[in-house]
Amino acid sequence: MRLGQAVKKDSTYRAQPAPSAFPVPQEGERPVIYADRVGEYYVERKSDEHRKNHGLYLTPVPAADFMARWIKVSGPKLRVLDPAAGAGILCCAAIEALVSRDSMPNIIELVVHEVDRDLIAPLQAVIDYLVDWCRSRGVKVAVQVEATDFIIAHAETLRSLGGLFPYRSVAEDFDIVIANPPYFKISKADPRASAASTVVHGQPNIYALFMAVSAVLLRENGDFVFITPRSFTSGPYFRQFRNVFFDMIRPTEVHVFGSRRDAFSRDEVLQENVIVSGTRYNLRRWDKTDAPFVISSSRGVRDIGESDRREIPLNTALDLDSTNKILRLPICEGDDDVLALVDSWPESLRSFGLDISTGPVVAFRATEFIDKEGKVPDSHVPLLWMNHVHAMQATWPLNEHKPEYIKRSGTEALLLPNRNYVVMRRFSAKEEARRLTAAPYIATEFATPKVGFENHLNYIHRPRGTLADDEAWGLAALYNSRLLDTWFRAVNGNTQVSATELRAMRLPPHQTIITLGQCVKQLADPMEGLDRLVMELIAHPELEEAVVGQH
Repeated sequence: MRLGQAVKKDSTYRAQPAPSAFPVPQEGERPVIYADRVGEYYVERKSDEHRKNHGLYLTPVPAADFMARWIKVSGPKLRVLDPAAGAGILCCAAIEALVSRDSMPNIIELVVHEVDRDLIAPLQAVIDYLVDWCRSRGVKVAVQVEATDFIIAHAETLRSLGGLFPYRSVAEDFDIVIANPPYFKISKADPRASAASTVVHGQPNIYALFMAVSAVLLRENGDFVFITPRSFTSGPYFRQFRNVFFDMIRPTEVHVFGSRRDAFSRDEVLQENVIVSGTRYNLRRWDKTDAPFVISSSRGVRDIGESDRREIPLNTALDLDSTNKILRLPICEGDDDVLALVDSWPESLRSFGLDISTGPVVAFRATEFIDKEGKVPDSHVPLLWMNHVHAMQATWPLNEHKPEYIKRSGTEALLLPNRNYVVMRRFSAKEEARRLTAAPYIATEFATPKVGFENHLNYIHRPRGTLADDEAWGLAALYNSRLLDTWFRAVNGNTQVSATELRAMRLPPHQTIITLGQCVKQLADPMEGLDRLVMELIAHPELEEAVVGQH
């Protein structure tokens, strides 16, 4: 089948046996189970590169069923969109859920998009079986399979988001959109990135484009159900997207996976995922921003049926009047208390006369200057990477595989004065116990006039001076505490520790930071007693069980 050709199916279509290359349906088998078997068969025969390039990660059946249960719209005729169908697992789950209702629809119109041309035949086999399965239960299903790039096909929809009438659909509206979109970054030169300039900037992750277009194509009060990375919920990178998206979609429920491995464990995906459910609104602002908002959570897919659930007012999770529009996800009452405490703090890095910046040494651009050996301070100075920074300790040199020295000559613009800093990892590795890893960098411990920080580090500094030793120790202790880790997990949806978010974060009084630094310096093992000190000096005693007891 040529890319771009559409295949239309209606309820008069008689399903043909699946090609011998695919698994065939078993008698009485649910369509979603058949779709899962076909999908696994297909994925097993594709290279890792093919799967990565197409963002091909199958939705686990329990997650698909969980998402389908969130569909609320009803009526005699419903239109369903799956913009990234893959093997059809999600659209099968959605239609099964609709057909299993007491007040099931009479007619369902299903439109599915799939850009991977090799997947069209397997997808078609699944759709054929789904049509027959529904017919046997008295529901007519008309299907349109679009072998097209969903974003390119709706490029004008994205461009319209910046116009006077940004939310008019280019096609008949859908009642339901359900999707597991691909997750990968696209280059600035990609035509999809150009079309999405009103939604995202730089090198956008394509899943955000799927969310934006799908939101536009929903009718008012239609259901939006997506499983995506959590990264869109916070951070400067997705700020523009959140402004557009939350003008269209009022979130009603979010499911948080506690493990970054378990949601797509069979595909070995390390990603922090959420399931987002919302309702389409045509107004720029909704009324009733204090409407109920449900946050559910499980470790992964296997225990998704026993999810913990809690309801909070939406405006406590999402402040539409803020410039960042961060979607906070406190999964328990203890998280609420921590958010309230941190939000009440009076200070910030800026009020302390401090700033946070990203390490200026980009390794691949400085290969001619970085070495595995060097003479400090004559010809070289230390170069610190993420592996030099551990909780409350910056250690150099390590004498490991990475080059740890950088030449002094020719790198003047990349080097920093040897002053006191707080150095922080910009990324949390895999399933680390804590997301924030910070260490005091004390100048007197490094016999060098300059120092290099690699680009995967952030560093806190005083632009016209230096941090006092106690300031550096106190700030590092606070950032390494379980209190701040709890706050960060509720607020930040990214594996990256954003300098922008840390710059905006509230801090306790300056003298409290100093006192914390003075006390933590005296500990034989700073991490061993750090949380106790933080709770005594900064937090309310009743928070201890909520913060420390839950880890």
